[in-house]
Amino acid sequence: MANLKPGDLAPDFTLESDDGPELTLSDLRPLKVILYAYPAAFTPGCSLEAQDFRDGYAEFEAAGYAIVGISPDTAERIAAFSESMELPFTLVADPDHKVLDQYGAWGEKTVFGRKSVGVIRSTFVIDGDGRLTLADYAVKAPGHVERLADELGVTLPSA
Repeated sequence: MANLKPGDLAPDFTLESDDGPELTLSDLRPLKVILYAYPAAFTPGCSLEAQDFRDGYAEFEAAGYAIVGISPDTAERIAAFSESMELPFTLVADPDHKVLDQYGAWGEKTVFGRKSVGVIRSTFVIDGDGRLTLADYAVKAPGHVERLADELGVTLPSA
């Protein structure tokens, strides 16, 4: 699938969530949504990114954003990850990567010089009408949440 760009309609989806019920993206309207795609629960980069979103959650929420993380992990694995990281936001499971495909966040990537197929760490910001205002592909976990907050005008707490 081709990469999405600002102005595109965000593909709607319904997926199992970490807290039991399914989550449908369009049900979050009129909130703005930060949808971030991460490769795998319990890996160092994904743990760092989740903790950074957790630590800035109150500030993003105050600015009108809901945060949703999506990975190809199972619902059971994301539930365990969410609990262990004490995440206040929702994670959704996309084990067959159909939604990740629709967002262009699944494909060939190079990690440590080796090519593989999997999740391309990406972040999408969706406005209250379901349109993308940001589509950021191949992001690096360290510093990503801080850069995103700056771009969105959200002030995060000092470390």
